[in-house]
Amino acid sequence: MSQLETLVRALPKAELHLHIEGSLEPDMMFELAKRNGVSLTYASVDEIRAAYDFSNLQDFLDLYYQGMAVLQTEQDFYDLTAAYLARAAEDNVRHVEIFFDPQAHMERGVDFETVLDGVERALKEGEASRGISYRLIMCILRHLPEDDAFALMDVADPHLHRLDGIGLDSSELGHPPSKFERVFARARSKGLKLVAHAGEEGPPSYVWEALDLLQIDRIDHGNAAAKDAALLAEIKARGLTLTMCPLSNQRLCVTPDLNDNPLAGLLRAGVSVTVNSDDPSYFGGYINDNYLAIAEALDMSADEMIGLARNSFLGAFLSDAEKKKYLAEIDYVERLGSHS
Repeated sequence: MSQLETLVRALPKAELHLHIEGSLEPDMMFELAKRNGVSLTYASVDEIRAAYDFSNLQDFLDLYYQGMAVLQTEQDFYDLTAAYLARAAEDNVRHVEIFFDPQAHMERGVDFETVLDGVERALKEGEASRGISYRLIMCILRHLPEDDAFALMDVADPHLHRLDGIGLDSSELGHPPSKFERVFARARSKGLKLVAHAGEEGPPSYVWEALDLLQIDRIDHGNAAAKDAALLAEIKARGLTLTMCPLSNQRLCVTPDLNDNPLAGLLRAGVSVTVNSDDPSYFGGYINDNYLAIAEALDMSADEMIGLARNSFLGAFLSDAEKKKYLAEIDYVERLGSHS
């Protein structure tokens, strides 16, 4: 094991961009399908893995939503979340900010409370048993109409004390952030943190809309910001964090060659960049896999790996005291490394 890999494995990290449905491993998909009597179009785990050859975001989403069909009961959502936390703990993830997509489940007849109860129960147990703190972010599916997003807000309203933020995900092209300006204004009035996928496949203008119209607190992906110097300056001036996902970008052909990923350039330009796994089951890598892949592809240093880990806590929706605690742990690892 190289010194850099040893460092990455030792560093405490926060994961700020993780779709819990995207952590559904093929083995669990088959197990839940059997438990719930769901017929899959794939005869084996190998067939599912072979289908993970995406050419764009929509190809991925088509399979992603099909896989969700096996998630039906509170126990299913608990098992899914508990399995992710067990895997995250192996990578020394100390804090997670998890996305979930209730609309994709509600349209299949699964109650909002069923999803929330299962995910939250696993998160609470993970915090108690593994020491992994969490925040929970409910995402709006942008390919659906604005009215559907308002309907979701109505359903979620009695449970907002259990949620920490609102996000925007799904098919980006043709669905600009401006489509949900009024929905985000309502979420803001409820005191929720605001995040949005912007600039993954969409243009820099989508990132501008997310900043100026949605007034987000953090940018998910944000790759397109690298194409607009004024946008980069604005992101830095506002102190916003980008939750980037290198292996996701590679698998979805956003940047098919990791050597072309803008992450290192953005970090070196002074942008608060973080590394995350997005949908790790589908994209072939959890958080340490992403750190190590980008370190090799972009010739990143140990100091830059430490900086990315720091950014993950600084960009999290944690209190100052909580951030200070986690940053002190990174300081300890850094000091150990300097004497090795």
